[in-house]
Amino acid sequence: MNRTDHENFWSARYRDAGENYLFGTSVNRFLANHAELFTADAKVLSVADGEGRNSVWLALEGMRVTATEISPVALEKARKLAAVQHVSIDFVQADAVTWDYSPETFDYVVGIFIQFASPTERSRMFDGMKRALKPGGYLLLQGYTPKQLEYRTGGPSVVENLYTEEMLRAAFADLEIIELRSYEDVLDEGAGHSGRSALIGLVAHKPE
Repeated sequence: MNRTDHENFWSARYRDAGENYLFGTSVNRFLANHAELFTADAKVLSVADGEGRNSVWLALEGMRVTATEISPVALEKARKLAAVQHVSIDFVQADAVTWDYSPETFDYVVGIFIQFASPTERSRMFDGMKRALKPGGYLLLQGYTPKQLEYRTGGPSVVENLYTEEMLRAAFADLEIIELRSYEDVLDEGAGHSGRSALIGLVAHKPE
């Protein structure tokens, strides 16, 4: 898909959810489980943030948050959620693949279920995320493994967009991998992620 197709696809999904939030309003569990990793007042980038559930949580934890999202419909919902929670977030309408990731800008870079990208797009996006990370910073990534195609409780329908430990280990070989594990859990993240799921989580550190 090109940028326009991506934007139209996601805007349609978020619009079809109506007043509801497609992936709910609660923070992703993998992200919340690593709360101790974050420090207050740090700069955080949340990539392809959707309707704001994760960026709002990060802001509530006391961090300075920038959130990119391609869909203006999602951004409108995200701004409403941020207003309800009385937090300030720098929301940016941008394609996560082609966005200009400013070098060494963020203490943390977060990507939660950003598997809309093809392998070529994914490589470009990952390179940008690593580039944006300050030395000493941390990158957190949550996604689905190929087994998710058996569950069909969320995520992409093509295996090429899914993550394996081998693939992520290679993609982030220039970072220090702190945690990389495949596991299963039951998700309750709105209508978009609901039920038994085959997951993978990565935490990586950029050397000083």
